[in-house]
Amino acid sequence: MVNKITVVGAGNVGATAAQRLAEKELAKQVVLVDIADGIPQGKGLDQWQSAPIELYDTRIIGTNGYDETVDSDIVVITAGIARKPGMSRDDLMNTNAGIVKSVAEQVARTSPNAILIIVSNPLDVMCYVAMKASGFPRERVIGMAGVLDTARFRAFLAEALDVSVRDIQAMVLGGHGDTMVPLISYTSVSGIPITQLMARDVLDKIVERTRSGGAEIVGYLKTGSAYYAPSAGAIQMVEAIVQDQKRILPCAAWLQGEYGMTGLFLGVPCKLGRKGLEQVLEVELTPAERVALGKSAEAVREPMAKLA
Repeated sequence: MVNKITVVGAGNVGATAAQRLAEKELAKQVVLVDIADGIPQGKGLDQWQSAPIELYDTRIIGTNGYDETVDSDIVVITAGIARKPGMSRDDLMNTNAGIVKSVAEQVARTSPNAILIIVSNPLDVMCYVAMKASGFPRERVIGMAGVLDTARFRAFLAEALDVSVRDIQAMVLGGHGDTMVPLISYTSVSGIPITQLMARDVLDKIVERTRSGGAEIVGYLKTGSAYYAPSAGAIQMVEAIVQDQKRILPCAAWLQGEYGMTGLFLGVPCKLGRKGLEQVLEVELTPAERVALGKSAEAVREPMAKLA
């Protein structure tokens, strides 16, 4: 348990993340921040009143400013507008870049030693905006994307095979979008290669469904986007950091030569511990996977260049 964790953005993702943090008792205090007057205060109070039922002592408070967030150990940034039907993650870029920049500057001022977990979309570019605005080193700016994409991939595989999600081992790398790269060569069921259990055409369809997993949910909701799974992904990362678990999770990290790339955030296998990003693991990729990862990187660099 740490002393304080802040969640910026009291929308569906942020509020659900705050509740998950409290129920897991990962911090003594969770601060929910949003510019909307009364919304974080009301949701924070509602969540705190669930504590006697769910039996947690983490105190949740809501605020419209950053004074209450001072010296946060971890800050989860979910702020920004959500996708609507027909809108790509890149369509969100200009609006959300301004929001994330402002948030990162405030956090750097009030919690200069915090670790940032970025959830706002377009994810990889928002990580870049947050790192640039905060001035934090790469170890303390990490994006939540691969955890979510991998969870979707595992869920679809478990459903197709009629097996427990616990037994699906998989990892999705690359940018958080249509160019994400599910690593088929590392996908297995209790160690059994997925290609021995599933026809390639079926597997290819699941890969495509994974890539459009967020859009599928947006299509159903019409007025919003996913939040249960995204918040769960962010909290898995927070838990790995708070408890110094040394988990190997696919996260967006600032590359400094890994996979032959530098100067961008991209989903790669990361070791997460109390210091934040403790190591980027370079795994051997098939030629096709390496090409796909390169294309994904280019898809991230293009919008990044517009903000540089």
